[in-house]
Amino acid sequence: MAEEEKNPELEESAQTPEGEAGEDRKEPDTLENLIYCWAQALTGAVVGVVLLFTFAVRLIGVSGPSMQDTLYTGDRLLVLNAMFCDFKAGDVVVINAYNAELSDTIVKRIVATGGQTVDIDPLTGAVSVDGRMLAESYVKEPYYYDYGGRAIDFPVTLEEDEVFVLGDNRNHSTDSRSVMLGPVKVGYLQGKALFLVVPGETPDTQTRDWGRIGSLAPTA
Repeated sequence: MAEEEKNPELEESAQTPEGEAGEDRKEPDTLENLIYCWAQALTGAVVGVVLLFTFAVRLIGVSGPSMQDTLYTGDRLLVLNAMFCDFKAGDVVVINAYNAELSDTIVKRIVATGGQTVDIDPLTGAVSVDGRMLAESYVKEPYYYDYGGRAIDFPVTLEEDEVFVLGDNRNHSTDSRSVMLGPVKVGYLQGKALFLVVPGETPDTQTRDWGRIGSLAPTA
């Protein structure tokens, strides 16, 4: 039987390692390629941040004393858009311009939601929801403020699309106790404050306490 002739060129080609063949086809890492890749990554990151802050979250500044000592004037809050929120008691929320008397965006805390009944003791300021007194460790000081005949009548039962909001600084807060605001329709809520990003100056010290940075989620 005749021997099969071997072709040296084919044999040499078959023994060539695959890695060497792949290296021949790999594009060199030139400066232009690196710049292009970094530009793509940067553009994607910028677009992502723009979309995030357009549709999902935004930064809101605090003005006024109504939420002391939880929040101070100058605090910057990261706020989740209302369309992504399931509002609950304890949430710090941002309310859109409400009427001619309350024309600015305001920040308050939800103490009751749709269907619940709220009552406030006119002497002590103690808040009860559905007959149960709230333990409010976030309140700045004992209640003494009198709305002078402009308070709503208690007890009040909320509609299903309403929330009852109060400032943590009860003696310096226009909130749902007042006829100027009253129970707030959920549609007026701009969003939920998630995080204190940048602290404003603490009134007593006139300095920024960077240790205050953190979550604003209600505690259990």
